Amino acid sequence: MINICVYGAGAIGGYLGCCLSKAGANVSLIARGPHKEAIEKNGLTLISKTGSETFHLKVTDNPGELSIQDYIIIAVKAHAITGIVKNLKPLLKEKTAVISAVNGIPWWYFYKANSGTNLENTHIDSVDPNGLIWDTINPKRAIGCVVYPACEIEKPGVIKHIEGNRFSLGEPSEVNSERLKTLSGLLISGGLKAPQKKQLRDEIWIKLWGNCSFNPLSAITGASLDILGADPSSRLLIQNLMEECQKVGEAVGAKFNISIENRINGAASIIGHKPSTRQDIELKRPLEIDPIMSAIIEIGTKLDIPTPMLKHVNGILKLKADYLGLYNRNELIDRLTV
Repeated sequence: MINICVYGAGAIGGYLGCCLSKAGANVSLIARGPHKEAIEKNGLTLISKTGSETFHLKVTDNPGELSIQDYIIIAVKAHAITGIVKNLKPLLKEKTAVISAVNGIPWWYFYKANSGTNLENTHIDSVDPNGLIWDTINPKRAIGCVVYPACEIEKPGVIKHIEGNRFSLGEPSEVNSERLKTLSGLLISGGLKAPQKKQLRDEIWIKLWGNCSFNPLSAITGASLDILGADPSSRLLIQNLMEECQKVGEAVGAKFNISIENRINGAASIIGHKPSTRQDIELKRPLEIDPIMSAIIEIGTKLDIPTPMLKHVNGILKLKADYLGLYNRNELIDRLTV
């Protein structure tokens, strides 16, 4: 049996844990607080359009209680990985694979990237200050993952799946490895879509297009995607942010196979939806700013690509988050001029 630890059994992590258990994997969850206590007592319940199902999975807040794992899925927010990465060490064996199911540019991005730049095999400080994640996990363990489902914790121990079931996967080296095939097969057996993508980095940037534009503007204004897309001033700013993001992405080899206009129209067609960054403000949770904005700016700075609008919006969002106590500006050594 394949051992899989999901570190961070929140909405997405819990959803993955349930689906992988359904596929026959031996799943362990790392959770804490009332959510952990509810899972221990009653199991983890997954509610979907087809009904509800309860999974009785091992759950702990102490990774040291678990055995060595075949796969570790990190499902905490990207900015929280540095705080938990050392806890992973007891779970690692030589061939343990680590999947970061997070938004934004992942910590392993430039490992075997073939980007044609001098950033090959370097870490990104905005995502991984001082290379702590890179040095502790080792990027050879990494499997890339782009997350599309929308889920929420309805109450402790209960996760509601709202829409979407695709988790695109890919090796940083772009090879079609056995460990990638095995993980994809498990996710598919658990009822998910899990395509194996050779060019996963392209997909990372396409999703990042929306994350770096709609997310911060919704967080700042409180407006949903459709309202932002219908407002001429907001729409123009979103276009400018996407254009800067695209220039940086193309400079490191990414290909954008749809137009900015179509990408904006697609997001704006979702009526009433507020993206995760706005939801975090409303729920008073720390914001995921650096992986989806600061990292683009950092890469652009290193490659002499101007990103003035990204810098302005990034600065305003950080000011708002800092004022609300949802972002500590002193936590990360800011190597950028914003």
